[in-house]
Parts: sequence; structure tokens; C-alpha cells
Amino acid sequence: MASVENTLILGMKVSRTDYQHASSLILSWAKQKLSRYVCVATVNNVMEAFDSEKFQTVMNQADLVTPDGMPVVWALRCLGRKNATRVYGPDLTHVLLEKAAAAGVPVGFYGAAPEVLQRLVEQVQRQYPQLRVVYAFSPPFRPLSAAEDEEIVRAINGSGAAILFIGLNTPKQDNWMAAHRDKVRAVMLGVGAAFDFLAGTKPQAPRWMMAVGLEWLFRLAVEPRRLWKRYLKHNPRFVLFFAMQLLRLKYYDVELGSAT
Repeated sequence: MASVENTLILGMKVSRTDYQHASSLILSWAKQKLSRYVCVATVNNVMEAFDSEKFQTVMNQADLVTPDGMPVVWALRCLGRKNATRVYGPDLTHVLLEKAAAAGVPVGFYGAAPEVLQRLVEQVQRQYPQLRVVYAFSPPFRPLSAAEDEEIVRAINGSGAAILFIGLNTPKQDNWMAAHRDKVRAVMLGVGAAFDFLAGTKPQAPRWMMAVGLEWLFRLAVEPRRLWKRYLKHNPRFVLFFAMQLLRLKYYDVELGSAT
């Protein structure tokens, strides 16, 4: 299995990967029943990690961090990863569901409201009839007690799910996966809004908006009250601080070049 190459963007690692590489790696771990966690990284992840050393550690200890948003892909290319491509959480979910169905790998879903989760399971089983969905749980919108958490872990492990899709949000889903590594015997994949998109309860941005990095604008228009702080706070700061990272790297290149 190919190794994972990582690049730091404002101190947070992002993996050089694509759909084939990421899905093959995840499926390999799943078949071995390994406890792993995979994050999908947008500007929001990068800036949450930039602002919190604890969350940066969570992201940097992940087994794979895919470049989910186009600004992250462009940042990778600016840092020398010329062939970097987007690995979008909802699309990666489809790829994995198809491969899991073909390979007989059981999957589970954790997150979202009960009605969304029910529609999600119905949709994926309709689209992938051979898929073995062995676990689906909508956690309450409150902190869980230690006893409740232990019961959830027992249920997940008892179900036999080898890939567990997590549909919470950032940073909640990433923190949850990090806290459950070596407890949950499955590959945990945090895909956030993919549950709503796959269930058909929220619209996805047009592909052309995704391609030019404007998906955030579409999502802001759809959910302004929930997302305005995230995008209006993080996006301008990402541009500023990443520009500073590039300038520092260019400065060091000049200094090293002049010294040789």
C-alpha cells in the first residue's frame, strides 16, 4: 500500500492523495479491522487548527487528511504539490460505499438528526443494494455521559462495522474520532455535511462553483445564520496567514540560495 505524504499548511498537515489512493488505503485498513481516523480538510479545519494547538494535534495525528476544499488544494500546489487534487468528502463517501458493497465490507453511520440518518440509510441502500449497513445511530445534541459513550462503542464494535462514517461537524467530528481511536475497531471517516447531501435534505453547490472555490458562498447563502461566522471569520484570515507562510518560505529560499 502506498505511503502517505503530508504537507503543512499553517502548521496543519494535509495529505497528498486522490480518490483511488484514499479509498484503497481506507478499504485496506477496514479489511484488517484497524482503528484509524480520516479527516477531510477545508479552510475551516486549517483555521480551527491554527487557532487551537489542541485541535492542531487532533488533525496532525489523523492517519489521513484529505484536501476537501479547493483553497486547500491551491495552497498545496503553491507549496510545491503541483499535482494536488481535491478529495471531496461526499464524493469520497460514494467511492467508498461502492467499493465496500463490492468487497462485502460492512459500514456504519454515526451522526445527523434521526430523520436525516433514516433517509441517508434508505438512499445508500437503494443506490448500493449489496451494501451491508450494520450500524446507524443519531447521537443526542448534548455531551454524552461516560456510560453512554461506552455503550455506543460496544454497539459499534458489536455491529462489525469496518468503516464508520461520522456526520457531525468540524471540529466536533474530528475530536470525536481522535478520542475514539483504539476504542472503535473501525476506520472512522469524518464527512460532515455529506450526510445531509447524500440524504437529499440539503442542496449541494453546483459543480462549477466547487471547481472555482466558491462552494462556501453557496453554502453561506443556504445557511447564513449557521455559517456566516465560520466563513467571514476564517476565509480572509486564511488568505492573509497563508500569504505570510509563502512569503516566509520565499525569504528562506533566497537566504539559503545566497549562502550557497
